[in-house]
Amino acid sequence: MFPSVDQQIRRIRQGAENIVPETELIAKLERSVREDRPLVIKQGFDPTRPDLHIGHGVSIHKLRTFQELGHRVVFVMGDFTARVGDPSGRDETRPMLSEEEIESNLATYEEQLFRILDPATTEIRRNSEWLAKLKLEDILRLTSQYTVARMLERDDFAERHRERRPISLVEFLYPMMQGYDSVALCADVELGGTDQLFNLLLGRTLQERAGQEPQVCLVMPLLRGTDGSRKMSKSYDNYVGISMEADEAFGRVMSIPDTLLDEWLVLVSSASGDDLAQRQGQVETDPLAVKRWLAGDIVERYHGAAAAGSAREAFDRVHRRGEVPEEIPSVALSLGAREAIWIAHMLRDAGLAASSSEAGRLIQQGAVRVDGGVIQDGRLHLGAGQYVVQRGKRKFARISIRP
Repeated sequence: MFPSVDQQIRRIRQGAENIVPETELIAKLERSVREDRPLVIKQGFDPTRPDLHIGHGVSIHKLRTFQELGHRVVFVMGDFTARVGDPSGRDETRPMLSEEEIESNLATYEEQLFRILDPATTEIRRNSEWLAKLKLEDILRLTSQYTVARMLERDDFAERHRERRPISLVEFLYPMMQGYDSVALCADVELGGTDQLFNLLLGRTLQERAGQEPQVCLVMPLLRGTDGSRKMSKSYDNYVGISMEADEAFGRVMSIPDTLLDEWLVLVSSASGDDLAQRQGQVETDPLAVKRWLAGDIVERYHGAAAAGSAREAFDRVHRRGEVPEEIPSVALSLGAREAIWIAHMLRDAGLAASSSEAGRLIQQGAVRVDGGVIQDGRLHLGAGQYVVQRGKRKFARISIRP
């Protein structure tokens, strides 16, 4: 049923930041093969936003690897922990979410997950199943198993404490609850990003206190976003969403700096072995070709080969041949009592700029085109007619101004 332990550990190591401790993982795999029993592999996400992105996909694809090796994946929807908020890697408390916001976000997760995971060998659980049932005495017993001094070893807590910035007691409860998830599920392995290592290790401690064999922590690297510096996050708008439109996803990958190519090839592409080495070797000589392959590969992973081909053609039409995309939104504006509309107001009203002041900045940067021509005069007014307006590289609108 299972590949050899050597084969398994080789695949598990690929792309991982750390395995804590690896000797225990090998022992668990050996017992799994000997007893013909799959390991319980756990990961969870709090539904703080409706969209998962390819940064989340780094560890979700590793879950898929475990499935292919014959193990059982339990994906935890953190509907209860999302009500608390975890600042991991942030310097302030994350806002608590309402039940309505949580449910709205959860509704999108399953479809996105199953673009990667095998539904037949995936168990989806909500941590409210066990956390909501805890009584005060249970929580007090749980908190007695860890000290404030140990909690302040977590980097973000330590920094805030050192700078005398507030840390609420409820934030201390978050890693305790995430750790208790592992107890409730008797997890053999838990996956998480480098910013989650403290929480993963706390899960080991709570399992030991509960008389269980402690889980192994498989730490995955955090993917840097399209800006090339900060970790991928929707908050920074430097992300490529799993359910993002194929054309938009292709364009965003094409926009990444060349310095990200090695990292993205390893973490988010389908390349491996000799194919991966060959593409890494090509980065220095022809980074554009590598980026173009990577964009198509990522879109194909989440949308299929046909969508990848269409996205590639749409990108070439706009960026290589300077043509207008086949499908762009249409916007109707009215002159009303005016003789013409100021270009900044037109961009704002068409949704191409958040405000007229932002529109002015875009014009100064040479980022606005009307019917193919760059707009340089921020005082331009346009009368009745139809115009194709472009903001930046990928945003278009067909604007009809009526008398």
